[in-house]
Amino acid sequence: MSVLVVGSVAYDTVITPAGKREDALGGSATYFSLSGSRFTAISVVAVVGDDFQSEHVDILTSQGVDTSGLESRRGKSFRWSGEYGTEDVSTRQTLDTQLNVFAEFSPKLAPHHRRAPYVFLANIDPELQLEVLSQVEPSPILVALDSMNFWIEGKNSLLREVVKKVDVLFTDEGEIRELSGEVNLVRAAKRVKQMGPSIVIVKRGEHGVLLFKGGEAFAAPAFPLGNVVDPTGAGDAFAGGFMGYLASTGDLSPSGFRRATVLGSVMGSFAVESFSVDRLYAVSNEDIEARFRSFSKLSQFKALTINESLPWRANT
Repeated sequence: MSVLVVGSVAYDTVITPAGKREDALGGSATYFSLSGSRFTAISVVAVVGDDFQSEHVDILTSQGVDTSGLESRRGKSFRWSGEYGTEDVSTRQTLDTQLNVFAEFSPKLAPHHRRAPYVFLANIDPELQLEVLSQVEPSPILVALDSMNFWIEGKNSLLREVVKKVDVLFTDEGEIRELSGEVNLVRAAKRVKQMGPSIVIVKRGEHGVLLFKGGEAFAAPAFPLGNVVDPTGAGDAFAGGFMGYLASTGDLSPSGFRRATVLGSVMGSFAVESFSVDRLYAVSNEDIEARFRSFSKLSQFKALTINESLPWRANT
């Protein structure tokens, strides 16, 4: 089944310990689409300026992404620039944000977008996310949401209105602590689930990801990489793999969500291996499957049998 993503298609200027890339293709909807389109049909709704290069639209369409909802307006495309820490690449400083045509973006969904069974609301203004939900036909199978500290702090009440209406919330550790008011991640996830979503996913960078569903938690490790080039799109690539798997298989069982979480981690691990979408775009299906298989070995061990116990030390 298809997934609708509403978010940003942008140009990024990024500085990391690996170097610098100026005006590189980026944006939440871009990373999500290129990741998720490996597994299912993706439709993107976003806005770009008349400076947006046709070859970058071709990158999306070459992967089968429906770009009929990619609106082009006079003016400049959304631009963001940031710098990552030299010792901790998971920390970053925003240097500049230029909304440009994105400042007046008002998503208008075509009929086939409104009927999308899976919806991903990427990290944009909660007002726009509510606009999208008001246009989606009733009862999509799954609606997922991503946000950030900027909206938690600046538009908290509106964000909470969106959170009430979604099934899945993607956050990082800092975001869920701020949204919930809880320091402990287990308590924070429980508090957020009381707000509306039945599933909470906490992205923890190099420490992996936590999935909270029902009364259970599932931890997936991050794939160990020797060289992280650019972490910018990792979270959106994760969400693309996660939603792409669920939409492709329709498997919403506990094991299905666990597999989707691992596949999300796989796609995120490829995204960070290059600047922009270079690696995510070029990686082969064979490489993706090989890394997915490798994930099972990261924490695989022989479980205790029914009649087996741990080797307790005898009392002396």
